[in-house]
Amino acid sequence: MSPIREALDALQNDAGLQEGWVYAREIPARDPVFGSLDPPLPPQIKGFLDSRGIHLYSHQCEAVSAFRDGENFILTTPTASGKTLAFALPVYEELVTRPESTFLFLYPTKALTRDQEVALRALEGGFSTGPVSAVYDGDTETSRRGRIRQEARIILSNCYELHHILSWHHQWSRFFRGLCAVVVDEAHRYRGVFGSHVALLLRRLRRVCRNYGAAPRFVLSSATLANPAEFARKLCGVPFRVISRDGSPGGSRTIAFYNPCREWPPRRSMHHDSARVVARCMEAGLQTLCFSGSRRTAELVASWTREEVADVFRPALEGMVASYRAGYLPEERRAIEEGLKSGTLRGVVSTNALELGIDVGTLDAVVLSGFPGTMMAAWQQVGRAGRNARDALAILVASPNPLDQYFMHHPDAFFGAPLEHAIIDLENPYILSGQVLCAAAELPLDCDADRDLFPPTLPLTVSSLAAQSLLGRTRRGWIYAGTRRAADLVSLEGGFRETFAVLCNGRVLETLDRAQAYREAHKGAILLHQGEQFRVESFDLESRTIHVTPVDVDYYTRPLKSGSVRVTAVRASRELPGARLHYGDVEVTEQYTAYKMIERESVIGIEPLDLPPVQFPTRSLWLEVAPGPCDAVSLSGRDLAGGLHGMEHALIAVMPFHVLCDRWDIGGLSTPCGGESGQPTVFVYDGYEGGIGLAEKGYEICETLLSTARALVADCGCDRGCPSCILSPKCGSDNQPLDKEAAHQLLSLVLDNG
Repeated sequence: MSPIREALDALQNDAGLQEGWVYAREIPARDPVFGSLDPPLPPQIKGFLDSRGIHLYSHQCEAVSAFRDGENFILTTPTASGKTLAFALPVYEELVTRPESTFLFLYPTKALTRDQEVALRALEGGFSTGPVSAVYDGDTETSRRGRIRQEARIILSNCYELHHILSWHHQWSRFFRGLCAVVVDEAHRYRGVFGSHVALLLRRLRRVCRNYGAAPRFVLSSATLANPAEFARKLCGVPFRVISRDGSPGGSRTIAFYNPCREWPPRRSMHHDSARVVARCMEAGLQTLCFSGSRRTAELVASWTREEVADVFRPALEGMVASYRAGYLPEERRAIEEGLKSGTLRGVVSTNALELGIDVGTLDAVVLSGFPGTMMAAWQQVGRAGRNARDALAILVASPNPLDQYFMHHPDAFFGAPLEHAIIDLENPYILSGQVLCAAAELPLDCDADRDLFPPTLPLTVSSLAAQSLLGRTRRGWIYAGTRRAADLVSLEGGFRETFAVLCNGRVLETLDRAQAYREAHKGAILLHQGEQFRVESFDLESRTIHVTPVDVDYYTRPLKSGSVRVTAVRASRELPGARLHYGDVEVTEQYTAYKMIERESVIGIEPLDLPPVQFPTRSLWLEVAPGPCDAVSLSGRDLAGGLHGMEHALIAVMPFHVLCDRWDIGGLSTPCGGESGQPTVFVYDGYEGGIGLAEKGYEICETLLSTARALVADCGCDRGCPSCILSPKCGSDNQPLDKEAAHQLLSLVLDNG
């Protein structure tokens, strides 16, 4: 019997876990598919590969050929398939044949940048070219920066640094003049608000390069997506070739589902069960990585794992458990990474910080303490085990959240789930305004000459900014006329609008827009920042500052609000069997009235809030339910308002299954008399000012959303609704009213009208 099978048997026979196992499936091993190149790689590169016994897989050869043909390409093969080599080889071939060429590699985190620096230096040493790459980010010493700008052929950096570099492009003239290609690793991370900013940032980069006579091609490395070509084109503004057929080998992988939430409320925390699963895997001899959703839970699961191995399994393993998260010093993170590579650490509990392609060696098992929110992230995490064609075990420990429970009842859906769509919206007026200011600060802006780089609304944006005296007209074009550096005004995580600064002991922790500030950082709120707890001590509307202090409390806060949605423009409409579906512009009004303090799902206090209403324009889809389904619900004795409300919650809960987003990115409202003709209506809208494309995609795939939501509600074993189906942790009306049976009835009638 294989070690993986033995470990799974031990887990399934563990008396503390025995009742929760619901499913297991083995994904068979796959053989490698090798490729060839004509012409072959230059002798020094080929010699390096031959000396290490490296044979190129088919997708790696396809990537080299695409680069040689001058194409932009996006590589979407799975984790551990050799993507770094696939885009590094053509880059180094170009370096050998064109000595004046330069390259920019962008990574989402500094840790991944440093990890990739090591990999590239190994290649450079093998080619005997000497060091040609250098990291240039916020940690780069000032004394080294000038030399890097003048000498480096490959710059490894991130989008935050690039955002500021472009203002000083004259110092980078040599580099931008020779820029041959831009490599964007882990490109799927650039979606939503952040991705929309990065898309416009990359257009600013192309604009600066054009000024120096360069037109770099783009190489993207990404997790698997439903819309890779569309996503890549929106991100970079150029057409892309998709390379997705994986030629790398893989060992067999067993994926098991464990559900600690078979009843509500659950008997114990799913994180406690995750700790026991990790301990049992370690005891079975498997080096195990566990993913948890926050810094706090990562620390707790690691602590509980130590207790489990000390008290129940092998005490000698207690010192071989560690947690890993952002906030640790770089040397601490590197020590943990090295401990995984060397095997001195046998169990590590991490946030999604280790989801990226940082090299931690070959792991035997991965535990997901809760579904990570998207299928893409789930497969990224599962793929961290079983590298180098080794067999592996992956275990999903379900939380009470709706998607987790959906998979527990529909395990086949996990394996056959459609890939999610990554959404970028170039026309959000608040994002576009800030990026246009930055572009005008870099080079004079010409609406005709630059129209191929920006959306069609560019002239309107320029006129609006000129009216605010932020742009001034010159003979060469529009230039930035503000008093502060444009790049300092624009955060890549937010829009160019009113923001609130969250301060702790004088240090800015983060910035929030008004809607986020009201929702998450009102006075008395327990604010989570990177997994740490802070209590809001003061909330100053005039100065837009929020002062917080660190705390460690057992309760959390939930605001209560009333709201309304006003339709301002209908962009598209179509008929469904039991409703009319619309997509368009809306104005959302939210009034926060109080907040609850909740400990272990019990309300321990309610405090009033005195805040003015917040209004913001956004995009929404909405369903105007036909009279027939509404009458059927009423005749069955169910609560129509509660059914509409439950339907709204279920649609929001399943949205991340199909679109790369978080349920907190989406808002909703249901009303028995909210349509254009006063009919019962359910709204699902983007939670960001100006919209970010989520509702638009939801409109396109609405039938699929309705079908998934119906299955979610039908399969939940609760009687009246619970957090696994229609109860929402973000509901501003305290989940009142709700009617589970009416929600299921409406979903069926709207979808089928049968």
